Amino acid sequence: MNPKATKPDTAGIAIAAGLAVIAAVIWWDAGQLAQGSPYGLGPDAAPRVIAVGLAVLALANFAIAWRGRLPHREAGDLGAIVWIIGGLVALIAIIGLGGGFIPATAILFAATARAFGRRALPADLAIGFVIGVGAYLLFAKLLTLSLPMGPLERLI
Repeated sequence: MNPKATKPDTAGIAIAAGLAVIAAVIWWDAGQLAQGSPYGLGPDAAPRVIAVGLAVLALANFAIAWRGRLPHREAGDLGAIVWIIGGLVALIAIIGLGGGFIPATAILFAATARAFGRRALPADLAIGFVIGVGAYLLFAKLLTLSLPMGPLERLI
């Protein structure tokens, strides 16, 4: 047996703790939902299933990390992480400022593509735009769900 393999993996334990916290928050939040169904399954059912799944993953990850048997992780690419977080911040800002779902989605797609090494910004914005329009039409028009509207969405 490899003596290095028996040392606990602190990063893996931290990830397990993070998963457990997310599971607890989801479980608590599901309990705050109004009970609207007389049949026993209400709006809290799906979040509770997700919370249980995350808790199981947290326990399994903790057990493997405690034994030091997690696979080797590669170093993260900080530039890619910054692009993805920047895309998410832009998405939140655009939607929050009333820019709408479609442009926000296009920018998030382009930033994520850049994080994965693609360097064709105009093409990525166009692809993101088409995906955003498709998602908007599917959810807002076909499924009649409410998505954030901006000037562009009001034209559709």
